[in-house]
Amino acid sequence: MTIDCAYTIEGQGPALFLIHGIGARRATFAELVEGLKDRFTCIRYDLRGHGESPTPDTPFSLHDLVDDLEALRSALGVEYAHFAGHSLGGMIGPAYAKRYPERVLSLGLWSTAAFRTPDDSAKVNAVVSAMREKGISQVLDTLSARWFTDEFIAERPDLIEKRKQQVIDTPADVFLNVFDIYAQTEMAPWLHEISVPCQLVTGAQDGGCNPRLNREMADALPNAELVILDHLKHAIFIEATERVLPIVREFLIKQDD
Repeated sequence: MTIDCAYTIEGQGPALFLIHGIGARRATFAELVEGLKDRFTCIRYDLRGHGESPTPDTPFSLHDLVDDLEALRSALGVEYAHFAGHSLGGMIGPAYAKRYPERVLSLGLWSTAAFRTPDDSAKVNAVVSAMREKGISQVLDTLSARWFTDEFIAERPDLIEKRKQQVIDTPADVFLNVFDIYAQTEMAPWLHEISVPCQLVTGAQDGGCNPRLNREMADALPNAELVILDHLKHAIFIEATERVLPIVREFLIKQDD
């Protein structure tokens, strides 16, 4: 059963759906939208169980998250669009493109992962296990260290606390559910089927969505470009939207020309 997700629309031009990650909110992309809305109709939404979107009564899958996105597209009457997502959102977008290729103009796969080795999978599953055993609040500092550089943590404790609060405000079963989806999704078997132009962006110091994995993803995709941002970890839109924006804007405008 689909969820009617809360959303925000700003701008004019071709549609661009923006999909956030685990325990985040559509506000993740607020600054990005400011730099894109003169050329694109930016549609950002809260995933089910996040922010202002309803919380489902039962566990859900990546398939269900794709259903929610399609329901939103259909409700808004958007025939085709650009789709881009961060982290888990970077898995929802390609999964959507696999199922609805005729709707997709381009894809942004931002700080996401595929082609995980057994060691990569063990590490991300260990994080999920630790949260289940100790409680989510007990591993927030560990998550923050994975998401942000040490310098940013020292310089902007306000934004670190805001991100932690988003996690705390997300129902625990929803947070663990989406983390499970992120940990267990493997796009490698079908990523080569995605033929639309794709842009991959990741931080050079992102441990879970590292350049090695992104290079394999870029090699597998028939039409892809890869940008590695030095000195950044996972939370590229909280820490450095000003670096990501020109890269994303150039890619999108190129597809629109």
